[in-house]
Amino acid sequence: MRKHLATGAAFLALSATSVLAQDWSGFYAGVGIGNLEVDTSIAGVKENDVAYGIHAGYRYDGGQWVLGGEFEHDWTDIDLVSGDVSVDRVMRFKATAGYDLGRTLLYVVAGTAEVDVDGLGDDWGGFYGLGAAYAVSPRAIVSLELLEHEFNNIGGSGTDADAWSAGLRASWKF
Repeated sequence: MRKHLATGAAFLALSATSVLAQDWSGFYAGVGIGNLEVDTSIAGVKENDVAYGIHAGYRYDGGQWVLGGEFEHDWTDIDLVSGDVSVDRVMRFKATAGYDLGRTLLYVVAGTAEVDVDGLGDDWGGFYGLGAAYAVSPRAIVSLELLEHEFNNIGGSGTDADAWSAGLRASWKF
């Protein structure tokens, strides 16, 4: 995972070239698509698939620093054990803190997530990651997020899982 985060950090740093002012304050909502990879504590059980979802949040622009909170819900269909066990969705409550570079916002994200694993049950775990948002216009924003999740004893089954996600998102401020 550290390799993924280092690669993402390098990409985000190279993408931060805008110096035009943008007010990041306000409510926003949008959609996203990406990839979710789940690596379980069961030897050889590691799969990935497309994840898609919705998100909504609020950001406060305090000058150079931007703080925010967000709710995100992603759906997926990751078959882990021959159709008997599959990851169906991930729901996240996020806290973000970022640095305002004008039309580009670089941020860190952390929070709590619930995973729904059909065949095992639900579990809450933590996550952390990096993100970059670019204001295409005063109301339209595109962003990229890289997240690392950790779930322990899913549904009381004794199975743990680490999950890595990369997502491309489109949001609208209102």
